[in-house]
Amino acid sequence: MFYTTDTNQHGLAHDPFKAIVAPRPIGWIGSKGRDGSLNLSPYSFFNAVSDRPKLVMFSSAGRKDSVRNVEETGVFTANFVSRNLIEKMNHSSIAVPYGIDEFSLAGLTAEPGRLVDAPYVAEAFAVLECRVTEVMQPKGLNGEPSENIMVFGQVVGIHIDEAIIRDGRLDMALARPVARMGYMDYSEGSDVFELLRPKAP
Repeated sequence: MFYTTDTNQHGLAHDPFKAIVAPRPIGWIGSKGRDGSLNLSPYSFFNAVSDRPKLVMFSSAGRKDSVRNVEETGVFTANFVSRNLIEKMNHSSIAVPYGIDEFSLAGLTAEPGRLVDAPYVAEAFAVLECRVTEVMQPKGLNGEPSENIMVFGQVVGIHIDEAIIRDGRLDMALARPVARMGYMDYSEGSDVFELLRPKAP
């Protein structure tokens, strides 16, 4: 099958776009408002975009609470979503009024960042403490801005639970990372295999 995205006439029951761009890491974003309120929200548009410097990005469909907070404070945390925390992550996605603490709603411990004034999930196997570098709305071919708002942050501190370290590396079989697929589907990335790059002749 083939279809053009201007008509989106794929004939399927659901739009397959996000199912094709999968699996996607989950950006479990911790933030704090200027009023001191805490927020924890998962984003399915999230990834690392640079290693030097270490930059990550999450994209919000509209100006949600996380975007408001990071624009006010300039900082956030990105928390690692593992299989043992998936139910709590899902619970933190509940739509509640601004100022409601999703850490408490999900039964999670909010720890203050060491380098940034933003909370992180104490139970997470790994956490990235980030300072915002830019906030933008990407544009389409017609020049119109997307409804999504992209937040880029530079990682300034990293927490790692030594329980997932084996032989000097993070062991994904122990960490059991969860990724977002299409629709309401998720996958677990603990089935790991190594593949080395071929050497040039």
